[in-house]
Amino acid sequence: MDYLKINFTLEPNIKEASEIMMAQLGELGFESFVETKTGFEAYIPEEQFTPGSIDNLFIPFDNVKINFTKESITDRNWNKTWEENYFNPISIGNDVLIRGSFHNPAKDVKYEIVIDPKMAFGTGHHETTGLMIKHILETDMNGKKVLDMGCGTGILGILCSMAGAAEVTGIDIEDWAYNNAIENCQKNGIQNMKVIHGDASDIDSTEYDIVLANINRNILLNDISKYSKVLKSGGILYLSGFYESDLNVINNETKKHNLSFISSKRDNNWLASSYRKE
Repeated sequence: MDYLKINFTLEPNIKEASEIMMAQLGELGFESFVETKTGFEAYIPEEQFTPGSIDNLFIPFDNVKINFTKESITDRNWNKTWEENYFNPISIGNDVLIRGSFHNPAKDVKYEIVIDPKMAFGTGHHETTGLMIKHILETDMNGKKVLDMGCGTGILGILCSMAGAAEVTGIDIEDWAYNNAIENCQKNGIQNMKVIHGDASDIDSTEYDIVLANINRNILLNDISKYSKVLKSGGILYLSGFYESDLNVINNETKKHNLSFISSKRDNNWLASSYRKE
């Protein structure tokens, strides 16, 4: 699948303005964002982009001037693009290192995850991925059955397996993610993670101890009921991909489905929240 990259330049580059724009672009179908020194890049499947859709973004900053350029990105050149321009190894405390196969191996780290990204996201650089990893590191994964919704490159599911999960199921609707998650499981020697090409309608009747969903606000609100249905009593649901300002609406939806709020982790304005099935 070809993607459209739109490079937004903000003068001055006010972080809060970028975050407001990203939230609106997410509602328009943009799937990923990469911050730059002058603003950010936004990515959307080319076939889903509507010309003119980004012309009327609301920014409550009168002094910010916004310019943008468009570029078509194809799957076949993306690995090289990441290697040359974007993908630096990521450390999360002393526990996790995420690197590409083109980086040197780690030393003295508990979990080393090797991935070769096929698109502009799922590499661990985004705040929400780091927040979900921190939740996983604080959770006893031994013997657990885990569902990873919107698994992307498979990072979260792979980490759960490394931390002792008995079974992991990853589901993603994107072709590139489905294939890439399988490849990355193989790179990391993960044999107990099954990857499904689909969405929440493809969740089977298995009961899970832990459900992870790092997607976006609208999909989470639509699918929380499905997550709760397959979560065991006392099981934990971790949600991310939404802003701090969205927490109330997320919490209101979880309450409808017998899920009690436990806590949230924050990074900039992004949240990752945990819930227990009562």
